[in-house]
Amino acid sequence: MLSSVAAAVVPCLGRLTVTSDHRSAPEPGSIIVANHTSLADPGVVLAALRRLDVEPVVLATAGLWRIPVLGRLLERGGHVPVHRGTHRAADALDTAAAALGAGRHVLIYGEGRIPPREDAAEAPPESFRSGLARLAHAAGAPVVPLGQAGARRVTSGSTAKQLAGFLTAPARRPRLHVHLGRPVHLPPGVEAATATAREAVTIAWRTAARHLGEPAAASARRSRDGGPAR
Repeated sequence: MLSSVAAAVVPCLGRLTVTSDHRSAPEPGSIIVANHTSLADPGVVLAALRRLDVEPVVLATAGLWRIPVLGRLLERGGHVPVHRGTHRAADALDTAAAALGAGRHVLIYGEGRIPPREDAAEAPPESFRSGLARLAHAAGAPVVPLGQAGARRVTSGSTAKQLAGFLTAPARRPRLHVHLGRPVHLPPGVEAATATAREAVTIAWRTAARHLGEPAAASARRSRDGGPAR
């Protein structure tokens, strides 16, 4: 249900394009990990995945379940609330592992938050939390990196700027791009696995950002290779 809503709404907000390193949809029971940049990007990601016939179970902050309408959609879709900072936080990983075992795709945001930046520009993913690695190890599931770019052009910054962004997006229709990378099997050890996943998502994000002509994609690569970064 949530994926179908996203597929209907996102084309009104921007011009979405999708590329993939897969010849078909990711195999059932895969973890899809995406970079998180904006309140708009979950919808963008779900709309893109639906084009690939993937409707994932989403791990999201539990506070979203308290929002009218959205909370009901999340509940009906079997999505997984994450109660951060409580004894219930580990329950989300158990529920996600069960979904993977049943052959569902699971979507998780490795960073666990939207970056606290005011500008609408692209930037590489921030540090990842350990939940992704722990889930992948527990479930023995492959990890599919997903990079999205352009969602900050829909909405970002202060509350006033975010509201203005949503209201003007149908007229502006910014370009949005999602790229699905090749699956990776994470190495043993949470730290190494987390770093491997972040690098894979960064590569997928760079591909998406290059499709939009974002300068951050080129500067991130030069920085990684030891050259000057802008």
